[in-house]
Formats: sequence, C-alpha cells, structure tokens
Amino acid sequence: MSEIKTEFYKKNAAKAIKDPVLQNALFDVQNRLGPATALAYKNLPEGIALRQKAHEIRQFAINHLDILLETLVKKIQDRGGKVYFAKDADDATAYCLKIAGENQIKMVVKGKSMVTEEIGLNQVLEANQIEVNETDLGEYIIQLAGETPSHIIAPAIHKTRKEVAQLFTQKLGIPYCEDPPVLTQAARKALRKKFLAADMGLSGCNLACAETGHITTVSNEGNIRMSTTMPKVHMAFMGMERVVAKLEDHDALFRLLSRGAAAQNMAGYVSYIGGPRTDDQLDGPDQFHLVILDNGRSRILADPEFREILLCIRCAACLNVCPAYGKIGGHTYGYPYSGPIGAVITPLFVGINRAKDLCCGEPLCGACKDACPVDIDLPRMLLALRAKLADGDPKWGVTRTNSMEKIAFQIWSLVIRNRRVYDLALKTVSLIQKLLPKKNGMITTMPFIFKGWTQSRDIKPLARVSFLTQWKNRKNKP
Repeated sequence: MSEIKTEFYKKNAAKAIKDPVLQNALFDVQNRLGPATALAYKNLPEGIALRQKAHEIRQFAINHLDILLETLVKKIQDRGGKVYFAKDADDATAYCLKIAGENQIKMVVKGKSMVTEEIGLNQVLEANQIEVNETDLGEYIIQLAGETPSHIIAPAIHKTRKEVAQLFTQKLGIPYCEDPPVLTQAARKALRKKFLAADMGLSGCNLACAETGHITTVSNEGNIRMSTTMPKVHMAFMGMERVVAKLEDHDALFRLLSRGAAAQNMAGYVSYIGGPRTDDQLDGPDQFHLVILDNGRSRILADPEFREILLCIRCAACLNVCPAYGKIGGHTYGYPYSGPIGAVITPLFVGINRAKDLCCGEPLCGACKDACPVDIDLPRMLLALRAKLADGDPKWGVTRTNSMEKIAFQIWSLVIRNRRVYDLALKTVSLIQKLLPKKNGMITTMPFIFKGWTQSRDIKPLARVSFLTQWKNRKNKP
C-alpha cells in the first residue's frame, strides 16, 4: 500500500507555501486550466445539462454496481480475459506478483494509474527484482527523480525545466539542454527501448463498460496504448466503482473528462480493451488480466452520506480551481489523492482521525463543485467529515478531536441566543482586548487557542461602540 503521510499535512503545507518555484507552478496551472475548463463547459452544446446527465449516469452505475460488475466480468471472461477481485492493496499486489512469477516477468512498462499509486505497486514489484518503467512523461520524470506525483493528470508540475534538464543529464546521460522538445525526444528514445523489451504492461482504467465488456483508457501521449499492446501480458487495475452500464454513457463522460482535465474536447487516444488478442489480430497481449480493487470502496458504498464520492472520474478539475491546493500542492496531502477529492476520499480510505487535517484544510468555497464534470457535492462531504470529527462516529471509528472546542461552541450557541448575555460578552471581550499587543491599531497576537487567527495576519479590535448602539443613538437623534 502507498505510504501514508497525512499526519504531516500542516508541516508540509507551511513548507510548500514558502517554495517560490512551487507557487509559480501552481499559479500557472490553475490560471491556465481553471478558466479554460469553465469556458469549455460553457461552450458545450448541452450546457450544464450534460454535467447533470453525467451525474445521473454515474449515480445509476453506483446504485447497480453489483449487476454491472457481474456483467462486465462475464463478458471479459467469455473473450478469454481473466478477472480478479482484490479486497485490499496486499491482495492486489500479491496477484500481480503471482502472474509475474508464472510468466517469468523481469520488466514491465506502465501507464499512468492512480489506483496503482494507491496500492504501492511499483515499490512491491521493485522489491521483488522486477524493473518498473513509468511511460507517461510526467510520471517518468517523477520516477527518475525518486518522487511521487503532485497532481492527478500533471504529476510533474512542480518540476522546472531546469530541474528536468539536470535530471535527464544525470539519469539519461544526454548533454544538458532545457529545450522541451529535445527533452521529450530523449525520454521517448529511452522509453522506446523499454516498450520493445518489456514482458508485461500495466495500466489503469478510466472507465469500464458492462454492456460491451471493455475497459477504456484515455491519454494524450499514446504511451498507454503501447503499454497495453506490445508486451505479452497486460494487467489493468481499476477501482470497483469505475464502471458504467452502456457504451453511449462513455460519450458524455469522456467529453466531460477531457474538458475537466485539460479543457480539451477529447483526449488524443481512447482505447477499448476487452481481452487478449485473437488469432486474427496482429498485435495485442497473449494474456489480459483485470484486477478490480475494493480497498475500502465497499465501505464507502454502504454509507449514503459518502457514496457520492465514488462518482468521481479522477479528472483533477477540482485541483485546478481549489485555493488550498493552489497554495500547498499535491505532496502536502500525504497520499496519492490530493486537492478536494483527496480531502474527502483519503480520510475514508486511511482513517478520518488520521487524515483529519485534510478535510479541515479545505476552504469550503464551492469552487470544486462548480468545476466537477459530474457535479459531485464535495463541500457537503467535507462538512460531513468535520461533523464526525466534532461529534465522533463509532461506525467510522472516529473519536472526537477536541472536546473543549465542542463545549466552547455550545456555550457560544447559548450566548448568541440571549441578547443581554451577548452584550455582556461583548463588553467583557472589549475590556480584555485592551491587554493584547497592538500595532497600528490592530491586534497582532491572540492568546491560547485563538493564536492561530493572528499567525499570519493582524485582527481589527472590536469597535468601542457596537453597531446596534450606534443605530439606536442615530434613531434617537431629533
């Protein structure tokens, strides 16, 4: 399983905010993709109705997941493919190692896949002396650097051109050059040898179609197509929720996926894969394996409050508009899924208490819902997670994070419902604030649990005369 570092969210966020290179990179990607995606949605012939239709398509699939998965499996098996249901990360990686052992696999090529990041597949394969080669350019850069992705569709956005040039000179032995086309050709040349030599190809799955018995992959580089057709064994990994009922459903979802991800009308390569090659086909694998992963998804599916998160198609549109992600980047979240989607699904996967800072770190501005191609209500679920942290929840194993905070808000609730008590509280606070340090008429430091409010800003003190008093005095004037 991928290493969990959610406990370092605050520390990593503070570090990221002070990184000027990262700040410029995040500003650039959000400034380009955020507005461009909004315009792409606006220009859809169906308008906002297509996003609502997509929501209904995904909702129908989640509500009938058992039937759709059963249909998908039967059709793949009828075509000669093999399907394995993995209950967790260890189960999924063990199956991959089993098939690799049976086929004496020494080298694999791999298309970009968030599910394999989730289960830590690369690390498991490498620990068993199997060479793994990421073939997406961004993922390839990250792999050479020994890092993890910082964005769902643009994993290397935190890398500068100079850093990539230095990395390629060191790892690929090419002369130093910062020209992107030259660097791309160097990566292409190195990866082409891997494609030709690999024994196994690994991929993710954007969506699967129960009606036809296919999985579908989407990319702009063609690397996934080469990874899935050239090696003798192809193994695809998909989360159990990534299936839809009919082929026509793909039309709406892929049009929206491309717009949400990169403001494109459609991705460059869309591949439908349903099994090993047949006798009349010249290319394709001799074996096709589909690993359908649970890893906590069935628990989410059983909860009406959170099952909506399973509608996600991992386009990263929410990352491209989120103010929090735009300042702290993907590595801060401490798990493969970052941004608003990560702030919801990561706590549900790894433990709400363990990943509490993720859902509490989002601003609840609603930009993620506006950008989501399938209209997922992420703010609602963020609030639901915060409610569980405030009150506890035995079903999810959540313990109350701060009992005093709960008591404080209960007292505040009583105060604001009684006018006299509220006025007395204001007078008390106005006296206390005279003791606090000030600069240019602003409070610079708050005591105790309130110190966070003045950590990066000054606060204006309470007015000497409240608005209500001023209003009454104005009404009493002749």
